[in-house]
Amino acid sequence: MNQGHVNQTIDSNGIATIEFGHPMSNSLPGSVLQKLAETITNLGQDKSVKVIILTSAGEKTFCAGASFDELISIKDIETGKKFFSGFANVINACRQCPKFIIGRVQGKAVGGGVGMASAVDYCFATRYADIKLSELAVGIGPFVVGPAVERKIGNSAMSQLAINATEWRSADWAMKNGLYADVFDETSEMDEEISKLALTLSKSNPQAMKMLKKVFWEGTENWDTLLIDRALMSGTLVLSEFTVNAINKFKKS
Repeated sequence: MNQGHVNQTIDSNGIATIEFGHPMSNSLPGSVLQKLAETITNLGQDKSVKVIILTSAGEKTFCAGASFDELISIKDIETGKKFFSGFANVINACRQCPKFIIGRVQGKAVGGGVGMASAVDYCFATRYADIKLSELAVGIGPFVVGPAVERKIGNSAMSQLAINATEWRSADWAMKNGLYADVFDETSEMDEEISKLALTLSKSNPQAMKMLKKVFWEGTENWDTLLIDRALMSGTLVLSEFTVNAINKFKKS
């Protein structure tokens, strides 16, 4: 069975591209989360890399969030904590990476996908890139991705997403609230702008960008422990009868 992939390329300008993918709407099993975190960290340490683009495979969904198959297989708190820590590790890898990360969101983003769009430093999207934090609808909550989402769009907008967990918010709504820097009608237009910004950044002062990124993420130094504590919250809830029933119902719908 195809368990998903994480691929990387580096061009002659030092522009690195990370692509993740999974046959189930680019959902995120633990193996993909681990590889994503490792790849972001390694490229951040690679002196030949000037800037990173984070994208997903295909033309439709950017990321469907947590893998339901893996969620339903969790039988103890430690396994649950480990799974949700995968999202924490990806967000912290983005936060600690000394290079700017540009997000490319070509389609819908759900749960952890919204978290990833929030964890990049500059995010482009298409008009198809609606968002939803669906965690409460399956009996848990956006505990791990919440700090990253709140940092980007504020507590009020994040609360709206978390509470009204079954409603999609448009790409325009996400842009107006600060998640997306720009929204395009066509993927080709988005890719043109991503290439333009990435090339400009590849010629910018690496030390200045590193220092600037540190300034942007000031105040998040406790996330190494905070997000793991949040992973334990989700890992505990996913074992409840309510959540198991909700996930099974969600899978059948």
